[in-house]
Amino acid sequence: MNKFLVKNIFDKSKLEMAPTRDGYGKGLLKAGEKDQRVVVLCADLAESTRSHWFKEKYPERFIEVGVAEQNMATIAAGMANYGKIPFISSYAAFSPGRNNEQIRTTISLNNLPVKVAGAHAGVSVGPDGATHQALEDIALMRVQPNMVVISPCDTIEAKKATVAAAFNGKPTYIRLGREKSPVFTTEAMPFEIGKAQILRQGKDVTIIACGPLVYEALLAAEKLEKEGISAEVINNHTIKPMDKKTILASVKKTGAVVTIEEHQIMGGMGSACAEMLVQNFPVPIEMIGMKDQFGQSGTPDELLNFFGLTSPFIVKAVKKALRRCSG
Repeated sequence: MNKFLVKNIFDKSKLEMAPTRDGYGKGLLKAGEKDQRVVVLCADLAESTRSHWFKEKYPERFIEVGVAEQNMATIAAGMANYGKIPFISSYAAFSPGRNNEQIRTTISLNNLPVKVAGAHAGVSVGPDGATHQALEDIALMRVQPNMVVISPCDTIEAKKATVAAAFNGKPTYIRLGREKSPVFTTEAMPFEIGKAQILRQGKDVTIIACGPLVYEALLAAEKLEKEGISAEVINNHTIKPMDKKTILASVKKTGAVVTIEEHQIMGGMGSACAEMLVQNFPVPIEMIGMKDQFGQSGTPDELLNFFGLTSPFIVKAVKKALRRCSG
């Protein structure tokens, strides 16, 4: 197990629980303290996106745009063109969901360092239902040239990702969750955009995950270990640019892959992994995610289980991938 993970990691009752959006808010404060060029824009969801913490500390560098996501993107592009480091925040269903064209044309096309924070992504938004459950945002962002795409695994990593994004000089999308999720990494854990992390060593199968579901991947690996299956777990927090070197080295060792994400299977992190592997080292791969369907209303736990996004389903997918290897 990676030495930078918390103790008692498999005892959920002893783990801190916090949403990744909290890490974004804390990261904004840290980035804003480091550089006065950092500015934050929000589309009438400052508290929900946790950008209200920046507003309270740096009111002169905060702009409330209102429910006008397209305007927010173009204003931020203009500010970036004149030397600012803008962060724009809303629900992911609305940014990049609603303002995708403006992000494409004014930000990505011009390679401007605007940071797009998409909160409340995935089905774990819960009762808000399908209209607010962004399940296509990774696909929208990763196909745009110049755009960096990050999906932090917990609130600590979200804070690090926010600070790193502030100073990477690139258009960047940061995917965030609303629901509290396990905090299982530590402040000492290194974070680098484009550098995947091996959280658990294994030799039989590689489990590649992103976002809070990385924790479910670790739970699955622990269960598999008790059944004599050694699973390597990779936190693939940067979906673009993907860490091909780390993933390929793992897959060449194990020979089988399972991907897990809280997003549509088509166009998501699993698709990105499959695209890379089919060109470099084809192996049996099983992909867990939303299967060409919208979300529903329910509690976060109910929805994650209903759509097959928890550790028991990862265990089943691993066994299926291994059967394909031996078949």
